[in-house]
Amino acid sequence: LSLIQVIICFSVAVLVHQYIGFALVALLVEINSIFLHLRQILLMANLLHTTCYRLNSIINLGTYVVFRITTLAWMTRWLVLNRENIPLATYTVGTVGMAIMTPMNIILFYRLLRSDFLKSSREACREKEK
Repeated sequence: LSLIQVIICFSVAVLVHQYIGFALVALLVEINSIFLHLRQILLMANLLHTTCYRLNSIINLGTYVVFRITTLAWMTRWLVLNRENIPLATYTVGTVGMAIMTPMNIILFYRLLRSDFLKSSREACREKEK
């Protein structure tokens, strides 16, 4: 869905020759996609317990906070503050996009955190119990 959001965002920007900066900021979200895809490749290669996977997990979470959560928060804030300067159709597309992407990204962040960081502490507790 992130790709769809980027396509819609850039399409609106190109068609109305406005909001180019907003569209470019939306592209910052895709920086984190590099590390999300690398994580998936490492999982498929069964490299879960390697230094490379651990390093990617840390970078992934950091870029997630900076380039997804913070960027989407800024974009939502910008939409709210500039509501009176934006045509209704553009505002609606932006608001719906943010309303879909924000909960999705929060849920994905929780799943990543649980999978890559909280799981290891749970496994340590289970080993202590044995």
